[in-house]
Amino acid sequence: MRTEGAGTPTEQFDYPLPARAIAQQPLAERSSSRMLVLEPEGTSRDSRVTELPRLLRPGDCLVVNDTRVRAARLRGWVGERSGEILLLRELAAGRYLALARPARALPPGAAMAGEGWRVLVESVWPGHPAGREVFLQAEPGVELAEIGEVPLPPYLKQRLRDPGRYQTVYATGPAVSAAAPTAGLHLTETLLQEVEQAGVLVSRVQLEVGLATFTPIRTKTIEAHPMHAERYRIGALAAAQVQSTRSAGGRVVAVGTTAVRCLESSPDGSGGVLAGSGETELYLRPGSHFRVVDGLLTNFHQPRSSLLVLVSAFYGRDRVLAEYSGALQRGYRFLSFGDCMFGWRRA
Repeated sequence: MRTEGAGTPTEQFDYPLPARAIAQQPLAERSSSRMLVLEPEGTSRDSRVTELPRLLRPGDCLVVNDTRVRAARLRGWVGERSGEILLLRELAAGRYLALARPARALPPGAAMAGEGWRVLVESVWPGHPAGREVFLQAEPGVELAEIGEVPLPPYLKQRLRDPGRYQTVYATGPAVSAAAPTAGLHLTETLLQEVEQAGVLVSRVQLEVGLATFTPIRTKTIEAHPMHAERYRIGALAAAQVQSTRSAGGRVVAVGTTAVRCLESSPDGSGGVLAGSGETELYLRPGSHFRVVDGLLTNFHQPRSSLLVLVSAFYGRDRVLAEYSGALQRGYRFLSFGDCMFGWRRA
């Protein structure tokens, strides 16, 4: 845990976000979202996600996080009261790091049950006040996808009409994440085909989205905020694609902050990345150096979040907050199912 002290006040990454600006449902067509384009010279303009292939050039590499969201939210009963367990990360077969609610009703030794399953709380996990290590027991033939549900963020107040819209179209890997890499929700198979037809490589990496991504900053300074570990994987093909892009003078463009953290967690020192897997606690904030990523497609993020801090490090804090203010005035939709912005790393 980092200690409070001199540093950058978290309030510098705050802004007024009215509830009406938070998109509650995705648009009918994924790629019809608005896209705010930040031009290198400091100007910006309104566009649509469908313009993305024309903002790239032959020899560039577009990197996506192909993680899949698991049905990680279990709703059941703790005695006679309702409870909820959010499975963050699998430690071993049936054992998970999780968040419990209500936490006081689920101390070590307690259990929560539903039809065909039972969760036993084994210990407290000190990484979060509601953190628990739990063991999931299910009747033979009962799968997690049947008893759980996709864990939508708490600011989404409506039931999702199509749960598949909280998955990217390229989420083909195992269901390991507790949240979606939401910038990728804008991309369609057709749009990705257009990107490839434009001579741009589409590369896949994986970062298991968990507590580090969606935990708000509660400390007085951003430096004191603790970043939790998230697993990542960069395959040999992805590393080779990034390296060939660099060798040919192309640019590396990340789809979302999770792709940025994955790539920047394994730099090879010459603009590329090293293949491999591991855990990352990388916390990118103003003053951090970006060694791999040149361009970024990202959603509009919550106030006082590590994601807003990351994009502020990438584009510049003053510019980001000014663009956010303008986007709100022009009716952009914010957060997971909202619109997005695209731009190049600040020199």
